[in-house]
Amino acid sequence: MPFPHPAWSYDSNIYEVNVRQYTSEGTFHAFTKHLPRLKDMGVEILWFMPVTPISVQDRKGTLGSYYAVQDYTGINPEFGSLQDFVDLVSMAHTLGFKIIIDWVANHTGNDHVWLQHHPDFFSYEEGKVIHPHGWEDVSKLNFDNPHMQAAMVDAMRFWIDTCAIDGFRCDMAHLVPLDFWRKARTELEEQNPGLFWLAECEEINYHEVFDATYTWKWMHATEQFCKGELSFGQLKGILQDYDRSFPKDAFRVYFTSNHDENSWNGTEYEKYGEAAKALAVFSCTWNGIPMIYSGQELPNHKRLHFFEKDEVEWGAIIELHNFYRALLQLHKTNPALRAGDTGVVTRQHETPDGVFSFSRSLGDAVVWVLLNLSPQETNFQILEESLNGKYADVFNQALFEFSKTKRFKLQPWEYKVYEKEKAH
Repeated sequence: MPFPHPAWSYDSNIYEVNVRQYTSEGTFHAFTKHLPRLKDMGVEILWFMPVTPISVQDRKGTLGSYYAVQDYTGINPEFGSLQDFVDLVSMAHTLGFKIIIDWVANHTGNDHVWLQHHPDFFSYEEGKVIHPHGWEDVSKLNFDNPHMQAAMVDAMRFWIDTCAIDGFRCDMAHLVPLDFWRKARTELEEQNPGLFWLAECEEINYHEVFDATYTWKWMHATEQFCKGELSFGQLKGILQDYDRSFPKDAFRVYFTSNHDENSWNGTEYEKYGEAAKALAVFSCTWNGIPMIYSGQELPNHKRLHFFEKDEVEWGAIIELHNFYRALLQLHKTNPALRAGDTGVVTRQHETPDGVFSFSRSLGDAVVWVLLNLSPQETNFQILEESLNGKYADVFNQALFEFSKTKRFKLQPWEYKVYEKEKAH
């Protein structure tokens, strides 16, 4: 790709921060108290949903949508001050986190400052500004206007210069011309090389500019599979399509929840039932970058309201902290799990229907994953010479040795992740 991936990003992960719902205060300052816990869990990239002010005109609900931006270079007073965010980024950097912010380029809120001062920055139909896709609270920008494009890039630069952020998660990136993203990344990286760019889209050609894209097709297919609407073979076929279609060095982001999914389609437990944790294991071990949404480590079993205050109900025990910690540390430390590394070999193994077994290897580094994506206890054997060696279970460190013929028994929805001992 014309833009090299940041060196630190190949073994990284993403954690989406919903500031409004994260704490009772819903502020940057209150969120900082969670940084040590997230650091211990192995989180690296903190993606903040938009931190900009929310438009009042045509606001949805009481508090409005983060994605109806009132001012690209302002701060949402609900969360605190600009200095509060600068301090949060600084503290996070000290702990080793990277920070990316949500960037909403396709549209603004209906009382964005540009509507008053630069009405030509917007798209119109029959003399009225367009509200795209039936989103009545936002106004569509006009990317045929080079002055608007320049102002947008300047606004993005503001957050890099003022807050020292490490990149952008670009909302509905495919609704914005690829040429704009190319212009933005080229200009911003001239002075700030090594930014990380995540596109909320699944357009193959957007990898010409972006480091990573979403795996929406896989996410929807897993839900269909868990609801009996898709066969196991069809599910695995999605991964084959990805391998054939996307550049070998492309980063794909795998997830079981995010802000849209949780609020509008249901929690991962509503969508996947008892398969939720097994699919989280997949997201952290397949070729890609794992992404976790605020509260998934609890686990969170409720849909969070989108336009109202509805905080995550943190308890004294974060039940899945160690579950995610084991997976994120493995993803970080084992080179066989590096995203987009063309040297990594991925093998799928012969198994009964509903059991997914795969290994990823780079040199003598091997990670082997077994997932029972069925409600039945399953007995089977795996004949795979490439797996020979000694392994440790990453969740409990139990050791075993695999020989050419090995029998296994998995309980319904059970998962196993093994890391091969390296030769000394």
